[in-house]
Amino acid sequence: MSTEQSPEQTSAAVPSHRQQPTLLEAVAELEAVVAAGDDERFGPALGLVGGLFGPAGPAERRAAGPRLAALLPDAPPFPRAHLAMVVGACVESGADPVACAGPVLAGLRGALTGAQRLVEGWARTGGGPLPDQEADDPAEAHARIESPGHLDAWNAHLAVVGWWTLHLWQQAAWAVYAHAPVRAEARTSGVTEVLLELFDRYEGERHDFKGLTHLALVLDDEPLLVLDRPTGTGYLLRMSGLSDTFQLHTLLADVLIGGGHLPGDPQDPEVVALARTEFLDGRRLIATGAFNLVAPDGSWLWNEGTPSDIPVVDGVRTLVLEQLPYERSWSAGRFIQEVPGELRLERVLDPAEAAQRLARTVPGTSTASAFG
Repeated sequence: MSTEQSPEQTSAAVPSHRQQPTLLEAVAELEAVVAAGDDERFGPALGLVGGLFGPAGPAERRAAGPRLAALLPDAPPFPRAHLAMVVGACVESGADPVACAGPVLAGLRGALTGAQRLVEGWARTGGGPLPDQEADDPAEAHARIESPGHLDAWNAHLAVVGWWTLHLWQQAAWAVYAHAPVRAEARTSGVTEVLLELFDRYEGERHDFKGLTHLALVLDDEPLLVLDRPTGTGYLLRMSGLSDTFQLHTLLADVLIGGGHLPGDPQDPEVVALARTEFLDGRRLIATGAFNLVAPDGSWLWNEGTPSDIPVVDGVRTLVLEQLPYERSWSAGRFIQEVPGELRLERVLDPAEAAQRLARTVPGTSTASAFG
């Protein structure tokens, strides 16, 4: 069989220095391939897009993002995850994250579902170490988990695809979830709730969703009512970009103690800066606890959680501060370094309102009960 290619095939596969296509021309070619349902040409066409991404300017990358995202639902299953990675890179280069997010998060959901099916099929067929994505053969995994009455050939294929590509979908999802408008829309639409449930049910130890979970749960422009039991005072604040309760605790101490509203020792300014916008850069600074964080029903809210754990009461997240039962400290910084944190005071409640709201809360449980 001849290995010669026509001039058109040659220019499409390996662009010459005399006729270098642009990134958007390569995107148009990939769109044509997907529209034709030509899976054989998809890989080379996607490779051309990837090869032209680096030299492309910011405007081309921004324009390419939504167009590439729109191709994700109809792309072949295995290379679809690599296309998602290019979409994520476009978002990191300034493409509209909201326009790109839907297909990326839908793809993550599909990969999670497939990977969980592989885990279940693996257990059903004898268990043992799960496949190694770098060393093992996907075809062998497919043959093992496909079985009449449990998993047909197509769903076994999707299970293998999900297992082998889930890490790529995680990275693409990170790129879109790093943007507040995406987080807000995904939370409102219920997408985040579904993904968090899938994370919680997932049993494959080779994938860690802690970081993506914290990122998806970040609240933005969120009102926070804080009631201080020892002084009987109350404060309405607004928080954005806080990825864990350690970070919130640090900034509460800065705003309320550092701002002169509550007694106590203010946080180190460097510790506060790391909780807001600064990067660690190899430093190890220590933040110290100032309060015990308690829900209105008296249950403790742990620093290891996220501000989304704070209950909503009468339409606003409500947090009660009580005296520390023991000394606490932790490494300063933000769990999600890419997202800056903000907490600002909007108003101090008048004494009557603060007293009324505090009267509707329950004092915190004992230390023994909290740890029981």
